[in-house]
Amino acid sequence: MSTDEPAPKKTPELSGVDLARVALRAAKEQARARGDAAQQKKQARRGGLRSGARADGRDPMALGAAINRLITERGWETPAAVGGVMGRWPQIVGEDLAKHCVPQRYDEDERVLTVQCDSTAWATQLRLLAPQLVARLNEDLGHGRVRLIKVHGPGGPARRFGPLRAPGSTGPGDTYG
Repeated sequence: MSTDEPAPKKTPELSGVDLARVALRAAKEQARARGDAAQQKKQARRGGLRSGARADGRDPMALGAAINRLITERGWETPAAVGGVMGRWPQIVGEDLAKHCVPQRYDEDERVLTVQCDSTAWATQLRLLAPQLVARLNEDLGHGRVRLIKVHGPGGPARRFGPLRAPGSTGPGDTYG
């Protein structure tokens, strides 16, 4: 060797953390190099079986995806969400209130939820809680989906005409409204 050439540098022995860092760096570089091929394989697996060269509506899909697609295509997002709320009514209002107050219907145009209670006491309780329930329902359904909760108390007895009724009388309803 001539004295003009630089001497080769000695690389220090790697151990512990340094060795792990070098190995990790090498693995990352190899992964990047394989990335394109692996990504293409992954996309092919996700696509599953196809009816032809391109995806179309005839391709098989998971049941949940098919139901979500149907709901979106038909514009049933709000009714489906309200149905979910009615199914989760005990979790939303609490077990005690849910035993005595049951949601009956939802008017999408008016944005009104109608609830039937089995006693006037529970109807009064629900009327007091209505603003908080409207806020909670709007969190679940989206802002402004429920504007008002209409609360109906228990139905009164059937109004019948009989020998002890005065003509034109509506019975006990005359007194209570």
